[in-house]
Amino acid sequence: MTPHPIVVQIVIDKPLAQGFDYLWDAEKLGKLPEIGNVVEVPFTRRKEIGLVIKVSNHSDYEIEKLKSVERLAPLPAFDPSLLRLMNFASQYYIHALGETILPVIPQMWKKADNWQKIPEKLESAEKSKKKLDVLAGGLITQEQLNSSQKKALQELLANHEKENQFRAILLQGQTGSGKTAVFLNWLASILHDESAQVLLLVPEINLTPQLERRVKAYFPDKKMAVLHSSVSEKKRGIAWYEAMTGKAKIILGTRLAALTPMTNLRAIVVDEEHDPSYKQQDGTRYSARDLAIWRAHDQKIPILLSSATPSLETWLAAQSGRYEYIRLDQRAQGANLPSVHLINMRDPRNQFSPGDVGATKEKSLISKTLANAITKTLAEKKQSLILINRRGYAPVLSCSACNWLSKCTQCSTYTVMHKAGALGKRSVLSCHHCGLAKPVPQFCPDCGNADLKTLGHGTQKLEDAIEEMWPQSRVLRVDTDSSRKSKGAEALFQEIHNGNVDIVVGTQMIAKGHDYQNIGLVAVLDADSRLYSADFGAAERLFAQLVQVAGRAGRSGSSSDAGGDIYIETQYPESPVFQYLLRHDVDGFLAFTASEREEAKLPPYSYQALIHAEGKSLDKAIQFLLELKARMRSKGMLTKELKAYDPVPKPVMRVAGSERAQLLIESTNRKTLQETLEMIDQDLRQDSTGRISKTSRIRWLVERDPISI
Repeated sequence: MTPHPIVVQIVIDKPLAQGFDYLWDAEKLGKLPEIGNVVEVPFTRRKEIGLVIKVSNHSDYEIEKLKSVERLAPLPAFDPSLLRLMNFASQYYIHALGETILPVIPQMWKKADNWQKIPEKLESAEKSKKKLDVLAGGLITQEQLNSSQKKALQELLANHEKENQFRAILLQGQTGSGKTAVFLNWLASILHDESAQVLLLVPEINLTPQLERRVKAYFPDKKMAVLHSSVSEKKRGIAWYEAMTGKAKIILGTRLAALTPMTNLRAIVVDEEHDPSYKQQDGTRYSARDLAIWRAHDQKIPILLSSATPSLETWLAAQSGRYEYIRLDQRAQGANLPSVHLINMRDPRNQFSPGDVGATKEKSLISKTLANAITKTLAEKKQSLILINRRGYAPVLSCSACNWLSKCTQCSTYTVMHKAGALGKRSVLSCHHCGLAKPVPQFCPDCGNADLKTLGHGTQKLEDAIEEMWPQSRVLRVDTDSSRKSKGAEALFQEIHNGNVDIVVGTQMIAKGHDYQNIGLVAVLDADSRLYSADFGAAERLFAQLVQVAGRAGRSGSSSDAGGDIYIETQYPESPVFQYLLRHDVDGFLAFTASEREEAKLPPYSYQALIHAEGKSLDKAIQFLLELKARMRSKGMLTKELKAYDPVPKPVMRVAGSERAQLLIESTNRKTLQETLEMIDQDLRQDSTGRISKTSRIRWLVERDPISI
């Protein structure tokens, strides 16, 4: 009697809704299949890495025509809890299961030809592990916590004895209040169990080295896996494997770490939970914070969301009692909050005039009021930190004769001028969207005029101006140009910590999480560029960033410290964003924003999705979305509780030669929106190969919960 064949269903990293049946040869592969096995299979004329999602003795296709699984990865099967998470992410974010789960696997494990060599790599990596330099002073024990921190820790530990219980906790505390020390002491109590694993998420790559050292100071005997996109392929592959097998007890990383397999996860911390970096902006456009909450709920474990400026939805959940709410209302070691100063750029008294001593063109880059404050800070031997959210030398190059502007030939944006040394040996015009870079022209390409001028300014131009205004000071620029790798960024931050710098000029990467000890002044230039926007979330994000950057000042912990100063240059000092910041009133701003959103029925009082469309022609992309909206209307999808707006070009309409448009769908009911998106996905797939329309050749994508529109 012929034994029943073993049939496995495999998903691969393609935008295909279905899985594919393959035969499993247990003798050849050395074991019986398990759901969650990573395998190599033939697919069309190539070989692909796939994941087993079903095992049976039956196929709807002829057994004789099925191909066989070729190789089995030397990995344990993905645990059921991770597969549940991936299934949820696939369904919620309207993405195929294969293209949701396969990108989670590091490249090291997706090269089947190397699978035999991997055990040797793991062994050699274990032998060559370097001891991490522990951050001096990083360990703050329970006894060293102040009264506010001790109270917060006691609240966290209150229900610690209850096993198998989901808890969502918001830890809200002003910058410098010691939130990190609180949650690390909380995690220490969980890690008393030798088998327990914890997940610690951070928003930015440049925060991980500092936090890695601090975590190591608390847990010198616990193996830690560090996961982010700047870790080398080999290191990430090994760290991911150690997390998957339970060897690593602490998993520290950016958003991609939220989807890491862990055999014994007991707690999750999402630091700076409000940060938009937790939202993936390509591929499966998931929110790592939201998936972490779902994962904690599914696995019945606690999750702590930490922030000085919580996102509106998290803050409302805490206010309503859905989340536990713990607050830290005093800065650690008694440091004071910084004083906020609004510089009204409409007031000529704040500007340099031609008659001022030493007035130059460069002095127009910052206000007279701010220049005087920087001079005073330098005299006090304190550091100044100046934030401008634009890298490069100047955002636009122009011709004074014919008004030519340095537009990108492939995008509907301008190329930014970068001086020599930032992106190469020569000055270049670079597009920050498609990556196009070309030499700066000596003459206008249109009229031949040699008088080309820069419009606006970025970090490079500001750095030059600062060096000219304070020639004796030590100036450091910190942006992605000056720190291409995490090691580079870490070295720059160490220069600040060591006191080798007087004035720091940088983008938002200098504003988050860093515990600078000698910053006396923080300045924010061009804040208005992020204030008024078609995006309803712009003001909330700007407020959070201003609170974060303000928190870099006055953190020395000295009781005599006045808390430092933050200066904000703005044309609109009367804006609620700045007025609430003056009073350090985070709750007041969130309550004000909530009332505005509720009145306008905007998230979190409604739910949104975008249908993206892109192609060679904007007209075709718009037409594609118009036809989709018409089909939605004809099928009765548009109701009182669900509406679709007219399609419009995206804010950056053209990128890398593709024209882009979007259709906004909004509903007051999450379930209704979900069902509608699933129907839209099915409708679009009927005329598509993958996600490209067969008739119009338009590429489309469904995005849930967009952070900007």
